[in-house]
Amino acid sequence: MIDIKDFLFSLPAKVKPESVEGLSTLFHFDVGEAGKFTVQLKDGALDVSEGLNGDANCTVTSTAEVLSKLLSKDLNPMMAMMTGKLKISNPGVMLEYAKIFGLM
Repeated sequence: MIDIKDFLFSLPAKVKPESVEGLSTLFHFDVGEAGKFTVQLKDGALDVSEGLNGDANCTVTSTAEVLSKLLSKDLNPMMAMMTGKLKISNPGVMLEYAKIFGLM
């Protein structure tokens, strides 16, 4: 099982600065037992912190188990959303950044 906290905190090292230059957004991840996290992209820098800080453009709510299955491609994101296992407040924003974050 993929550790969601480790995955999120590894994003700044994985995301290429040139791929996010000029982009700004704020994500909240509410991952049940794994915790709550903020992923902020501002001025080409990606920062991850614990807790829900600021006003999110997109909030992702799920369990660590479901997100782990999504990341390992053992669960289809659309099916997870349709069955209520995954909630995304603004799917358009998530789709815009999913590839940059390595979610697709």
